[in-house]
Amino acid sequence: MSLVEQLDKNFDEAIEALKKASDEEQVEAVRIQYLGRKGIITAVLKQVKDLPPSEKPVVGQKANKIRNQLEEQIKQTTSNLSSKKLEAALKESTFDYTLPGKLPPQGSKHLISQITEEVVQILTGLGYQVAEGPEVEIDYYNFTALNMPPGHPARSLQDTLYLEDMKGVDQAVLLRTHTSPIQVRVMETKKPPLYIIAPGKVFRRDIADPSHSPMFHQIEGLAVAEGINFSHLKGTLEVLVKKLFGADRAIRLRPHFFPYTEPSAEVDVSCALCNGAGCRLCGGNGWLEILGCGMVDPNVLEGVGIDSEKFTGFAFGVGVERIAVLRHGLDDIRRLFDNDVRFLEQF
Repeated sequence: MSLVEQLDKNFDEAIEALKKASDEEQVEAVRIQYLGRKGIITAVLKQVKDLPPSEKPVVGQKANKIRNQLEEQIKQTTSNLSSKKLEAALKESTFDYTLPGKLPPQGSKHLISQITEEVVQILTGLGYQVAEGPEVEIDYYNFTALNMPPGHPARSLQDTLYLEDMKGVDQAVLLRTHTSPIQVRVMETKKPPLYIIAPGKVFRRDIADPSHSPMFHQIEGLAVAEGINFSHLKGTLEVLVKKLFGADRAIRLRPHFFPYTEPSAEVDVSCALCNGAGCRLCGGNGWLEILGCGMVDPNVLEGVGIDSEKFTGFAFGVGVERIAVLRHGLDDIRRLFDNDVRFLEQF
């Protein structure tokens, strides 16, 4: 019998032995018998070097082919036996693996994030661009550049959280009390026309209670260009309020004071509960305060190198928590920060 015929016979015998194998130990025994260091097929391969040159390629190729096929068959047999073993173990288990799986509960966006994204979407739809800035600011950008020099009484209204006194003019380090410093930074580096919104966290020295928090969220808007007037501001705010609270809601502007805008106003939205008739929610006057606004003070524009004779602008700021309270009738803003899933899932 030639070596080629011997190889075919050995291969068939190995395949039959693998078919009869009932566990992985028997498969390993077949591997050692035929492919081990002293295995049958290994022994044939060792004889190739002694063959005549004309027979070496034929026998060598045949032996390598059979060895590769047998190795692949051994792997497949081992895999099949492992699967059968696992299947048998599952059948003996008391757990029913045919039952449909249970999906884990899915998270959702926080109400603060939802409202912030909604306001940003409304205003970017009007042509505004989102601007960002540091939460840790210096005195100059938070106060002085916004027409509140050292000693200005409006500074005391901010209840500022100072981090470090740098012993220099306008250099005290603090947590920003509003996102208006972002507007100053943008006006310093870019020329009008400017249409930006600045969303972000702000910090004040407040004790947490149903209507106050030491950290809350604001979204401020700024528009600076030629020919901008108060009617443009009112029109922008009407679009924003109606998108947020409904097309049937009305707004009114009341004179107010802000050091960085002149003239300034507070904006009220008509009460949804009583439709302006007066109720406990609105204090009987039919209106709910929503935000502050005004025309940018010329001193602020001149301070960042913008010609106030050529350009005018308006600014407004709204609290995200304030929108949440008015839209959903919340009685305590602390609920927004308690991480109570039962509460947050309602939104």
